[in-house]
Amino acid sequence: MEATGILPMRWIKEAARDNILYTERYKIPEENFQPASIDLQLGVKAYRLRCSFLPDESTVLEKLPELEMEELDLRDGAILERNRPYLIPLIEELRLPESVYAKANPKSSTGRLDIFTRVITDRSHRFDDIAPGYQGQLFLEVVSRSFTIRVKTGLSLNQLRLVKGDPKCGDGEILDLHRNSPILLSAAGQMDQLREPACNNTISLGANLTNKPTGVGYRAKKNSSLIDLTRVYHYDPGDYWEPVFADRSSRLILEPEEFYLLTSAESVSIPPDYAAEMTAYDPSSGELRTHYAGFFDPGFGYGEQGRLAGVQPVMEVRAHDVPFMIEHGQSICSLTFERMLEAPDKWYGAEVGSSYQGKGLILSKHFLPETNHWQLALFEGDERVAAQQAVAENRDGDTNSGVIKSVETKPLGDTESN
Repeated sequence: MEATGILPMRWIKEAARDNILYTERYKIPEENFQPASIDLQLGVKAYRLRCSFLPDESTVLEKLPELEMEELDLRDGAILERNRPYLIPLIEELRLPESVYAKANPKSSTGRLDIFTRVITDRSHRFDDIAPGYQGQLFLEVVSRSFTIRVKTGLSLNQLRLVKGDPKCGDGEILDLHRNSPILLSAAGQMDQLREPACNNTISLGANLTNKPTGVGYRAKKNSSLIDLTRVYHYDPGDYWEPVFADRSSRLILEPEEFYLLTSAESVSIPPDYAAEMTAYDPSSGELRTHYAGFFDPGFGYGEQGRLAGVQPVMEVRAHDVPFMIEHGQSICSLTFERMLEAPDKWYGAEVGSSYQGKGLILSKHFLPETNHWQLALFEGDERVAAQQAVAENRDGDTNSGVIKSVETKPLGDTESN
């Protein structure tokens, strides 16, 4: 029986050598080859569109003239405005054999910036899914939802997987694997009070809403400055993000059309023989979209020889239409496992330039690890200590009232001479 599954790095490189995956003018950088995918590069032009589209029975270039509003040159960089669709021909092209299909998804850094991307191909009625035997160009639709961004030829916003045959796991395969070598763990690396993988080889992940001094996540600020995506570890996160905090019952109300970054309450460890994909939240369960960046490579949260006790995935979350409340541990996304054709030689991690192994909640790599923004203290000096003591006494002595007694303090800036 012929082997099937997701092609690992070695096979993707062979596909490039055999011109199954090729470019006309540019070389594919070595660092673009990932354990189970390849990072695709932006071409030399971008087209500002009136609206999104699918070509259906036409080619993309046949549809483009009636929808194009402006052409941009990306060779020296160009600015993409918020909430405006752009179409960018990618450098890489495909000549797929009939036994291989492809699937695309945004990179992690792209999803964490709330940049919506999807691949369009000729004579197709689906985004991101590329049919077996497809031969032709790849086009990337890009919509930056929260930030105005600057992009340039050669930059990678999305990634592509090549798949031979059916990569699905057998019924209960991941559950059996989990019981022998845990795949789903608590954030502390323990297995208590955790859901097991389902028989259809999916696991449900809940939101981590346990408050820390830094909050439970981040919300994108509106009307922020430009982000140049060629700059890494450059921007002050306080200029673009604000922390969010759950209430005392570990609940969080998501405001409509606001973009949030949260972590899962569980940690995930993906063995090298498997890959996974995060799927959007079931719309029948509420007005919520989770996780633009769906690919999870072999070795995510696994580490060398399985030494890592899992990593908490970061979830990109947006509520639609109405405010939506989520609670700690509430399932808001699922992870579907599929087989690799064979285990890759290199797994997800520092060796292949992975930015997020073992980091937990983290902004994209474009931001500095610290901010110069400081929150103004509500109380200062002795008044702050007195306020903290008063709150503690109130909780100890009147726990049933649910009301914190008022604390007599002076307005900030008052002195005895005033």
